[in-house]
Amino acid sequence: MPVPPFITALREHVGHDLLWLPGVTGVVLDARDRVLLVRRSDTGRWALVSGILEPGEQPALGLLREVTEETGVRAEVLALTAVRAGEPVTYPNGDVAQYLDLTFWCRHLDGEAHVADDEATAVGWFELDALPADLTPSSRQRLADTLAYRADPAAGPRLER
Repeated sequence: MPVPPFITALREHVGHDLLWLPGVTGVVLDARDRVLLVRRSDTGRWALVSGILEPGEQPALGLLREVTEETGVRAEVLALTAVRAGEPVTYPNGDVAQYLDLTFWCRHLDGEAHVADDEATAVGWFELDALPADLTPSSRQRLADTLAYRADPAAGPRLER
C-alpha cells in the first residue's frame, strides 16, 4: 500500500511513534443489495473499501474518492452509520498507527467494479448472506453497524461507548 506523502512527512518528525489518523469506510450496496468488497494487497483479506483522509478533506468526499480510486465504482453517500476507534496497528516497518473510522452507507450509482489501483488484488460484489470467510473483523463490524442503522435510522450512528 502506498503511504500518503503527508504521512511520510510526519514520520520524518515522529519516527515510528503512534499516529492518530482519520479513516473512512464505505458500505457500498448495489440495487441487488450486494456489498462491494476488495481483497487487500497488504493482507490478502477481503474488506470494505476504506482509506485515510487527506489533510482538510471532507470525510464523505474522501470516502467517495477512495471508492472510485480502488474499485472504479461511483457511489453516493446516504448516511454516516458508525464512528469507532480501532486498535493500534503496528506495520512491518515498525510504524504504529491508530484510526478513528467514520463508516458511511453508500449506494452504487454506476461503474463496473474492478481492480483500479495497487491497493487491491480483487474486487467484487457479495450477497450479504454469502460473505467471504476471510472478511476482516473490522469490516464485519462496520457492515453490521451499517445494516443496523439501515434497519433503524432513528437510533443514529453506532458509537463505541
